[in-house]
Amino acid sequence: MPLTRPFSLDHAALLDELAATDNLLVIQDLDGVCMGLVGNPLTRQLERRYLDATRRLDGHFFVLTNGEHIGSRGVNGIVEALFETPDRAGEQGRYLPGLAAGGVQWQDRFGAVSHPGVSDAELAFLKTFPDRAEAFLESLLSRPPYDLPSEARRDLIAAAVLDNIASPTLNLNVFHRHWQATPERYRALQADVAEFMHERLEAARRSGMGDAFFIHYAPNAGQDGEGNERLRQGDENGEGAGTTDFQLMLRGGVKEVGVLVILNRYYHRHTGHYPLGEGFNAREAPRDQAALLELARDRFDPALMPRIVGVGDTVTSFIPSGDAGGERQRGGSDRGFLTLVQQLGNAFDSGNRVLYVDSSGGEVRRAGIDAERLARHAGNPDIVVWPALEGISDAEDPLTLDVIFPEGHTQYVDFFCELAARR
Repeated sequence: MPLTRPFSLDHAALLDELAATDNLLVIQDLDGVCMGLVGNPLTRQLERRYLDATRRLDGHFFVLTNGEHIGSRGVNGIVEALFETPDRAGEQGRYLPGLAAGGVQWQDRFGAVSHPGVSDAELAFLKTFPDRAEAFLESLLSRPPYDLPSEARRDLIAAAVLDNIASPTLNLNVFHRHWQATPERYRALQADVAEFMHERLEAARRSGMGDAFFIHYAPNAGQDGEGNERLRQGDENGEGAGTTDFQLMLRGGVKEVGVLVILNRYYHRHTGHYPLGEGFNAREAPRDQAALLELARDRFDPALMPRIVGVGDTVTSFIPSGDAGGERQRGGSDRGFLTLVQQLGNAFDSGNRVLYVDSSGGEVRRAGIDAERLARHAGNPDIVVWPALEGISDAEDPLTLDVIFPEGHTQYVDFFCELAARR
């Protein structure tokens, strides 16, 4: 029987539903979903059984991540570590297919990577980011108010600067932990790094690349009136880290656009036809969510629309600290693509599902699910559910989380492997 209530903990019912679905498309985030959310990306691990399950779902499973497939911090290296020799992953088609860098880096399961719509000049500009970020932090952290010793600076900077090819990043998790007792230092660093990121945007404009790039804050405080993401400051008491990842992204590299890129390829795989054209990519797609939905309505055959399952772990809803009467801010790097999955399900009556994995048990501080209250709500709808989702969702939130995995990525991986086995 199909699920009818949101915030469900009934994984068995969902499993029955999806196992019986022929036309299924799983679009899944990575960090915090199928592997633990950690402060240092170099320590991430995947389970071999998860890779085996993705292969069994070939053609019905794609990733959609703001991380990257390739490079020293890419997921491919984590995959290769599970095999006797690195080349075995490609020979056996065990790489994770789908989109990285928000939607501009495509990979098939054999490890063939491309950047559709991205110019050599844009990639060259991004390549300069890590060295500039290291020099910026070295200079900044040697002066007041930080005054970090040289050895501490070296180790922290090495962990914070991620030399991604299409989405270079400053990850401040290590600084949040380092200044746990003095959160004002961390909050000051957030502001300084945000200023550095804006300087990089201005440098791109001076180089003749206009608005080729944008700044992605993860997690964020939603968008301002101009569509730019808003920085979420760390808590004054040091509990919540707020924005930890500051990413220089290629314009168009947002996950909701990636949903249509994946759908376009899915239709071609199963029908031999690209509804949006063979060359359709994230750089040329509409940037407005309503326009993306309208494009899908116009071009995708409803009779062939798959049931899409969107899986993520980064969704936020909060009122800024110290502003009790302020406007609620909704954000999170998975919110946009999960919302579009939900909207597509409504528009095509395709029974789409939004799955939320609670990654609060990892090394990065974030809001967690009150599973006990959710369970009581499932048995008695009169029990108000929203306190169980504080910091994640709210009563007016347009995004509905259909099924929740409160025990994190291990619980989801168990579910995913069982789904693959049953199909």
